Amino acid sequence: MDSGLYIAASGMLAEMVRQEQISNELANVNTPGYKADSATQGGFGELLLRNTANGASVGRLSLGVQIDKTSTDLTPAGIHETGEALDFAIEGEGFFAVRTAAGVRYTRNGQFSTDAEGNLTDQLGDPVLGAGGAPVRLRGDGTVAPGDIGVFRVAGARKEGDNLYVGNATGAAGGTVRAGFLEESAVNPSQTMVRLISSFRALEADQKSIQTIDETLSESAGQVGAIA
Repeated sequence: MDSGLYIAASGMLAEMVRQEQISNELANVNTPGYKADSATQGGFGELLLRNTANGASVGRLSLGVQIDKTSTDLTPAGIHETGEALDFAIEGEGFFAVRTAAGVRYTRNGQFSTDAEGNLTDQLGDPVLGAGGAPVRLRGDGTVAPGDIGVFRVAGARKEGDNLYVGNATGAAGGTVRAGFLEESAVNPSQTMVRLISSFRALEADQKSIQTIDETLSESAGQVGAIA
């Protein structure tokens, strides 16, 4: 296989992964507490080329690229007032905890509701936990005090889907819960669209490279066949 084809193809695969991640961010522009991801690109390495006759160095040949790592920026975003009694935002560091069928998970999305038993739940119907790990229940007046909701410090937090995180809770976090507020999505629509356009252009460049190499190889094969 021509090395140029392989390098261009690896670039296309990396950009396709990047576009999937950027598209997911655009879909969560209005999701409370959503945190943006960033993908870093790395190379597979390089080969040092040498002259087979005298061993002299010719140069280096890249072996292609790949998405090396995807990381999440957990920096707290701004909050805005909603006036809804069961909307809560963490001002500062920390996560809400919810008990799911797969175990305790963590989130920054405080757009809560209640179940038939009077427990505070997230949008998936999973109970929200207090500082002691017990489900938070509505008070007699049908409200929830911000202090009833636990705010946890989570080590090694990583996304699992549905705006939930897995990680190890290491105690209470310093963030303050505010009722009637929601944390904004951390996605900047304008900057994200610029990143998406840039990725599309990189993908098009890789496609053109593959097309050019393919045409060159076809022409070369035709000329060799004609000479033979």
